[in-house]
Amino acid sequence: MTARMFDLPQGLEASAPPTARDGVRLLVAHAGGIEHSRFAHFASFLSPGDLVVVNTSGTLAAAVDGTRADGRPVTVHLSTALDDGDWVVEVRPAINATGPVFDAHPGDLIMLPDDIALVLHEPHPVGQRRLWRVRVGVDGAMPAYLARHGRPIRYSYVPEDHPLADYQTVFAREPGSAEMPSAGRPFTADLVTDLVTQGIGIAPITLHTGVSSQDAGEPPQPERFRVPEATARQVNMTRAWGGRVIAVGTTVTRALESAADDNGVVRERSGWTDLVLGPDRPTHVVSGLVTGWHAPGASHLRLLEAVAGADLVQRAYAEALRARYLWHEFGDSCLLLP
Repeated sequence: MTARMFDLPQGLEASAPPTARDGVRLLVAHAGGIEHSRFAHFASFLSPGDLVVVNTSGTLAAAVDGTRADGRPVTVHLSTALDDGDWVVEVRPAINATGPVFDAHPGDLIMLPDDIALVLHEPHPVGQRRLWRVRVGVDGAMPAYLARHGRPIRYSYVPEDHPLADYQTVFAREPGSAEMPSAGRPFTADLVTDLVTQGIGIAPITLHTGVSSQDAGEPPQPERFRVPEATARQVNMTRAWGGRVIAVGTTVTRALESAADDNGVVRERSGWTDLVLGPDRPTHVVSGLVTGWHAPGASHLRLLEAVAGADLVQRAYAEALRARYLWHEFGDSCLLLP
C-alpha cells in the first residue's frame, strides 16, 4: 500500500458529526513512531514557542436545488466566486448523485429558487466537464441568497442533512468556502485557551475552499487566499526562534507556502493561488500539519507528503486503517510532526 493508493473499507466513512468536537481520535505520527490519543489532548503534543496557523474562512450553504430546461431536478454546488462576478459551479443529479452530470453544454439554463436563472458559459478550467463558469443573476450578495435557499454540501456518505453550524469551525469569521476547512473542526474554545496558556501561538490566514470532489489525481483548483502581515511576522519570528509552524489543514499549508519565498520567508499576500505541493515541491515554511483523512487518490495526499515525507504519511495511513479511524469532514484527525 502507498499513502496515495489504498482501499478504504466500508464503515470507515464518518456519517454524522461527533457528539463532542474534540472527542474525535487523534493519531500523532512523528519520527519516533505513532501515538493514539484524542483531539482534546492536542496541546500536549506541542511545545511553548510553536505556532498554530488556522483558517478563518466560513462555510457557505453552497448547495442549491435547481431545475434544468427539460424539467430534470439537479443540485448546484456553488464552488468559487470569480473576480468578475461569475461563479464556478458543479451540477449534480438531485438524487443518488455519485458525481456531476456529464450531459451539460454551454448555454444550458438552470432555474434556481426565486426564479433565478443560471446559464452555463464554459467549462472552468477548460478541458474538463465537471466545473462550469456561470453568471448568476442574484440581486445583492450571494451569501445572503444562499442563507435563504442553500444548505451545506453533503455527499452520499452523510445520509442526513445537518445544520450549517455543524459545518463551521470555531475560527470561522468570513463566509466564502464551498466546503468546510474541516481540519479545524475539532478545535473548541477550551482547547484554544489551553494552547494559549501553554505558550503556543495562534495566527490566522483565510483561504476559501472550492468543492473537494475532484477526480482521483485531479489537482486542486485555484483558490482565493489572504495571509495578513501580522501572521507573516509571527511565522517568521517562530521559525527564527526555532519553533514549529503547525498548519491546521491543507488550506493553511497552501496559503502559507503561496506567501513564502524559496528561503521560507513569509510576506503579506492576497489573491489567487494555483500552487500544487507534493514531493517535487516540498514545503518551505510548514513543519507540522493537522489534517483529516483523505480519500484514496486525492491530490491532498501529495501535499501531506510535501510536509511530512512519503514514508511517514504511509505509516500513518496504514496505522489509521488498522485501527479503523474514521474518514472525511466529521471523522478523526491526524497530527503529522516530521
